[in-house]
Amino acid sequence: MYGVTITEIINKMSFKNLTPELDTDKIVVSHPDINRPALQLTGFYDHFDNERIQMMGNVEMAYLSGLSKERRIEMYDKLISSKIPCIVFCRDMEPEEEVLDLCNHYGVPCLISSKITSDVMAEIIRWLKAKLAPCISIHGVLVDVFGEGVLLMGESGVGKSEAALELVKRGHRLVSDDVVEIRKVSDETLVGSAPSITKYFIELRGIGIIDVKTLFGVESVKDTQSIDMVIQLEDWDREKEYDRLGLEEQYTEFLGNKVVCHKIPVRPGRNLAVIVEAAAVNYRQKKMGYNAAQELYKRVQENMARKNAERL
Repeated sequence: MYGVTITEIINKMSFKNLTPELDTDKIVVSHPDINRPALQLTGFYDHFDNERIQMMGNVEMAYLSGLSKERRIEMYDKLISSKIPCIVFCRDMEPEEEVLDLCNHYGVPCLISSKITSDVMAEIIRWLKAKLAPCISIHGVLVDVFGEGVLLMGESGVGKSEAALELVKRGHRLVSDDVVEIRKVSDETLVGSAPSITKYFIELRGIGIIDVKTLFGVESVKDTQSIDMVIQLEDWDREKEYDRLGLEEQYTEFLGNKVVCHKIPVRPGRNLAVIVEAAAVNYRQKKMGYNAAQELYKRVQENMARKNAERL
């Protein structure tokens, strides 16, 4: 797990920085959760998560307003001195000058948000979970096909980029070519994106690098996409048996999450883009409760049962 700087958080959340003299590029948040220091403002610091962003809302400010100024500053001092990454005041509530002095003294950025506390917390937790999620980089191409994230994998030169280009021409969207960064944002969800260097670019052997966004427009690209299905492209092998029914799902695993995987043999004349489209639509049908392979199996079983009954 790597960190996110306070500067990144300020820019993303549009926070107002009341301590601009502090170097927020050097202060890093490595925990995606937020803490509202209600108990800490009473002096209870057992099990305190000081690595989390501290969020001050109406409840905390209402409690502090009932304390004497001396006691209030004492509570702020204890909180701010406990090596927290930053403190955020919501609803445009500005702290006292003594609080800003404490923040500058201990090197803790003091930030303000105009939004209500619950909204700020939900937004920043969602964003931090994505930014701080476990991440790996794999060789492949990620495309959004009919809203499903399809990860094309296979040996170099098998046709991944060419298939992605054809899909883009057919109205689908490229997320990443060659290198895909995969983040585990939950136990069910993997999100893929492109490294900033190769974003929107596709490499085509014999032609070179093309900029998909420039050639096909902004509607042809996408920054991130959940990975719903993997298609493993491999050279056609006459001796190998390929799945022709699809009654049993095959899976591959990334960061402990299982993803449906199909192995597609590649040979001259096969339209990979159409095959990928069909796979994506078939996957969506299965999610909606319809499985074509099981329907065919059911029909075959019913037909055999009917013929057996006629014989009797």
